[in-house]
Amino acid sequence: MTKRSCKMSFSGKYELESQENFEPFMKAIEVPDELIEKGKDLKSITEIVQNGNDFKITITTGSNVIHNEFTIGQETDFAMITGSKIKSVVTLDGANKLIVKLNSVTSATELSENKLLDTLTIGDLTYKRISKRI
Repeated sequence: MTKRSCKMSFSGKYELESQENFEPFMKAIEVPDELIEKGKDLKSITEIVQNGNDFKITITTGSNVIHNEFTIGQETDFAMITGSKIKSVVTLDGANKLIVKLNSVTSATELSENKLLDTLTIGDLTYKRISKRI
């Protein structure tokens, strides 16, 4: 079995442009109401540094910073918005989509031209984030 490598470069800074279903999704993953209220109108900046299959991702929303590092295909501890950590493996779907299952949440991050599209799904609830490269 050959390890596929990520052909597109995700590296860059992205600013949140729009989001759908933020509040219902955050409630579903048990984020406290006060954090949901604080976070719903804040702009979020995602910074990605990619070196081959190695990624460093920092998401800054207001004063909240989440930092994760991973290599495609290797188990890693992921820091969550709730403060917990979850072990999982990121896989590559095609040349431009990263998929990770974090307990009951499936996260897909796709690069499309100068947009970063994040789709998080829990059950039949989908939270979408669209960020533009800055």
